[in-house]
Amino acid sequence: MSQKRDFYEILGVSKNADEAEIKKAYRKLALKYHPDKNPDDASAEEKFKEAAEAYEILSNNEKRSKYDRFGHSGVGGQSGFGGGGGMNMDDIFSQFGDVFGGAFGGGGSFGGSRGNGGSRTVKGTNLRVKMKLTLEEISEGVKKKIKVNKLVNAEGVTYKSCQTCNGSGRVTRVAQTFLGAMQTQSVCPSCQGAGKMIDKKPADSDPQGLKRQEEVIEIEIPAGVEEGMQLSVTGKGNAGPFNGVPGDLIVLIEETEHPELKRDGDNLHYEAYVNFVDAVIGESIEIPTVSGKAKIKVEPGTQSGKVLRLKGKGIPHLQRHGQGDLFVHINVWTPKKVSKEEREMLEKMKNSENFKPSPDKNDKSFFSRMKDMFQ
Repeated sequence: MSQKRDFYEILGVSKNADEAEIKKAYRKLALKYHPDKNPDDASAEEKFKEAAEAYEILSNNEKRSKYDRFGHSGVGGQSGFGGGGGMNMDDIFSQFGDVFGGAFGGGGSFGGSRGNGGSRTVKGTNLRVKMKLTLEEISEGVKKKIKVNKLVNAEGVTYKSCQTCNGSGRVTRVAQTFLGAMQTQSVCPSCQGAGKMIDKKPADSDPQGLKRQEEVIEIEIPAGVEEGMQLSVTGKGNAGPFNGVPGDLIVLIEETEHPELKRDGDNLHYEAYVNFVDAVIGESIEIPTVSGKAKIKVEPGTQSGKVLRLKGKGIPHLQRHGQGDLFVHINVWTPKKVSKEEREMLEKMKNSENFKPSPDKNDKSFFSRMKDMFQ
């Protein structure tokens, strides 16, 4: 997956910028890098698309919130364009027409990613797959190979110029109104703006010259992803018709439940059971972690409900340094059956002053501990 620039950096605004500032910054960049002002400049066109994607995320409160928390991984596949490369210019103008206004005439209408003669590059559709990950894989990050059935351009396809638009990708209509003749342009309905049509194609391909083919794709999953996140692998979706830009592969993360550890964000929780004697006299117990085992000390007199914290033994923070903690919840196990001798020993201990309940004023109740945990 290619490394994307920070959206705030792209627009040149701070993370505290309000909606008006974001819109103003985007309009400034859109006007600067607009393809009509920079004809045949691939670099300017890419910056134009990059700014559009940044604005699409930061102008939406829900998507911006996810981006602020998880970065690009949190909004992968949520952009209306599916990623920076291969954006459809018509989609950009139709979605953000209020930003462009009439700066370029005709309400900002433009022919999309243009090739020779103003035709537009057609983008392929996105593919979506689900990927199950264990807690260990999520903690360490992992590379996975998956097999997908995708559309590819068939070999032996030849093209001819579209007769409807004469290869321009657009059709012009003139209508007479009381104000005079009004001229409008729109995407050619015959070739969908590509400027060309299929002349010859193999029998096993569809009307657009595409056929299905299996491909093995390697995907790198960063450490710290969560259930429900979507990651976007640029250019690994279905091929674009007429040798256009391929779509993206959207990977939906599913998390396999761990048999002992429970996840809460970047923190982990473990229910540890200790016997009555160990709780009284103290003992070292072994507990599971994501990477193996660890030993912790149960101090003498530990009460049921005590929570011990192992700093840095949780899940790595996504796209930032450090990781969460592992919280060990102590449960003192009470036997349901005892022998006659054990019962006699317990009866003797019951009368001891040490075994009479006397709650420590410094020992918080269960509800107080839970309140502290979630504040």
